[in-house]
This record gives sequence, structure tokens and C-alpha cells, in this order.
Amino acid sequence: MNRLAVIVAAAALWVAGLAAGYGWARLGNRADDDTSAAPATEAGERQVLYWYDPMVPDQHFDKPGKSPFMDMQLVPKYADDVAGGGVSIDPGLRQSMGIRSEDVRIGRLATTVRAPGTLAWDLRREALVSAFTEGVVSQVQVKAPYTRVARGQPLATLRSPAWSSALAEAQALREAGSAAARDLQAAAQQRLRALGVPSGAGRDGSVTLTAPHDGIVTEVLVREGQAVMPGTPLFRVNGTDTLWLEAAIPQAGAAMLRHGTPVQAVVGAVPGRIFAGEVEAVLPLIDAASRTRQARIVLRNPDGVLAPGMYADVSLQADPGAPVPLVPAEALIATGSDSRVIVQETDGRFRPVRVRTGRTEGGHTEILDGLEGGERVVVSGQFLIDSEASLSGALQRLDSGGANAAEPQP
Repeated sequence: MNRLAVIVAAAALWVAGLAAGYGWARLGNRADDDTSAAPATEAGERQVLYWYDPMVPDQHFDKPGKSPFMDMQLVPKYADDVAGGGVSIDPGLRQSMGIRSEDVRIGRLATTVRAPGTLAWDLRREALVSAFTEGVVSQVQVKAPYTRVARGQPLATLRSPAWSSALAEAQALREAGSAAARDLQAAAQQRLRALGVPSGAGRDGSVTLTAPHDGIVTEVLVREGQAVMPGTPLFRVNGTDTLWLEAAIPQAGAAMLRHGTPVQAVVGAVPGRIFAGEVEAVLPLIDAASRTRQARIVLRNPDGVLAPGMYADVSLQADPGAPVPLVPAEALIATGSDSRVIVQETDGRFRPVRVRTGRTEGGHTEILDGLEGGERVVVSGQFLIDSEASLSGALQRLDSGGANAAEPQP
């Protein structure tokens, strides 16, 4: 009898457990249904921008449902949650996160372009001494190339038979005392002028060719006894007061150079000295191998210590251009497709701003579009704020043309 009672009691307890489990299961399903319906109910009262998975906030969905990434329901993002724009952070939390900001100032970047270069002759100070009549070189005073000469120094003596006969005739007429001879003197002088006989020519028709300016005779193209024709080059003389420095400038740096841009050069062969000059021209030629553009620089060489062929390191102060907003380089957040900064508003909120950047120099970057100057940008901790802006939807408003909403799992 007692055994039967125990069996009946156990069966009753088992039935009661089944009923309790069924009840809890029904209650749980009702709670899930209420949770799923909650966004729809609230959506009827508040405008929903999108639904998202808090673990993957960059992915937005156009209706509620279960997340395709995590075993959880999608969370709605309401319009009134982000109507104020930006991200608000408690001042105490800012200090603990190490958030710092700086003012955006208006200014110019003093960009220094550095490039290697090679010295060459200044062809604007080159002169070619040629024969200006048919004749024979009777004497060469400067026989060795790279001889330094002064202006007016004799280089060679040229004797012309045609000049010799014309000079002898003019001299004989001057010495004649007859009236007919005096009448022919004017014709003789006209003949000398037609032959191009200089006033300093000797009675034997010889003339001395001199250096046109101070410099170095870089080429000697004649020897004694050589017969020459008019226009035959005899000597090449190059000045040394200035030299050309041919520098290979990167394409980005060449765009900032102008005629007259100041230059400083350091030459390894003359240690401890800095040579000044200026850009004469940026040549319209790009080197296919190095992708550099050649700049022609006029370098002053007052004491003649520089020589063509020497290597030099060039520093050019490029044109800074018009004043633009400047931000610290560390304030920029580069995403690959664009760049943005975090701007601190006067009310303490933070918002992302897309910017178009220019040059970077000395720790600052030009902002060509996006900022006006006078704003405060975050320079430390901006990546944390950027992540929070992504969660709050600020980046969604910044990029309204983002990816289409994905379809959530049912």
C-alpha cells in the first residue's frame, strides 16, 4: 500500500513539472514576441533611421529582424537620438581618455624642396671667337684649353692677304701728293670698310683676336699656320661669375617653383660653404626613369671655386601660395577613400568633418576644403570619438551616399 502511494506521488510530481515547463516556454516565447514587436511599436511613434547590430555598427538594415552576424535582435536607431548631431562626452571622461584639441589657424606652409644637382657652364656667359675674314693664323697666344683669361687678353693673331693689299694701297695714296691720289683716298677707305678691316689692323693685314670677357678658354680650335675662312670658330670662352645648377626636382615639388625662387646649395667639394642663387626656369621635360623635372638654377660663383661637373645638394624655398586653414597632421583620420577630422563644437559636442587636404610640412597639413579656420580639432583620442560617431550615426549623416541597406535574416 505504501509502495503504491509513493508511485502515485511521483507521477503527480512529474505531471506538475511538465506543466511548469510548458508554462515557462510559453512565457519566454511571448517575451520574445514582445521584444521583436517593440521596435515596430516604437517605430510607429518615433522615426527609425535604420536598424543595426551593435557589434557591427557600420552595417545598416532597413527593417528589424535577427542579426546575420550575432545571435541577437537588431537595434533601431531613432532620428531623435541623433537629431542634435555629433557625440557628447563627459568632461571627466575626456580627461581620462586623453582627448586634446587645437585651434585651426590660417597661414601658409613654408615648404622646402630638396634635390640633388650638377653644376654646368652658364651658357648665357659663353662667347665664341671666330675668324671674320679669310686668312692664316700666324700666332696663337693661348694654346691650352681651360686657361683663365681676362677681358682684352690676346688669343691669336690672324693675317689676311686681302687686308694686306687694301691697307698697302690706302697707305700709298695717303703718302702721294698728287691731286688724283687725294681724290682716290676716299675710295680706298670705303674699300677697307667693305672688307671689314678693323682700325687696329697692322700694315701687313694682321689683326689680334682678344678675349671678349673674363673667364676660361674651354676650347682651342685653331693652330698656328692654319688657314681659316670667315665664320670658322677659333676659341670658346666661358664666364665663371655664375654657373648653372641643373637639379632634378620631384614632380610635386616642381609645381611650386617659380622664376626667382631663392636657392641655397651645398657642394661637397667645398665643405662649410653655402652658395646662393635663384631658379631661372623649370624646364618642360620629365625624366622617364626618375619621374623628376629639371630646374635650371643660376648659382653665384664670385671667387671661382666652383667648377662644372661638381655635385650639389639643393634647398629651394617654394612658393607658399595663398593662406589656407592649417591643422596638425595628427588630427587627420585617413580612411583610404577620404580624410576627416573631429571638430569640437562650442557646446562641447564632437562631430566628424570630411576635409580635402593639400601639402604637409613641419607637422601641419593644408586644408583645401571642409574647414574655414578658427575651429577646434581633436589631435589626441580622435579615433575613439570617430568610433563613437560611427555608433551614433554621425558618420551615416556625413556620408549619406553610403552602401545600400543590407537585408537582415528573418
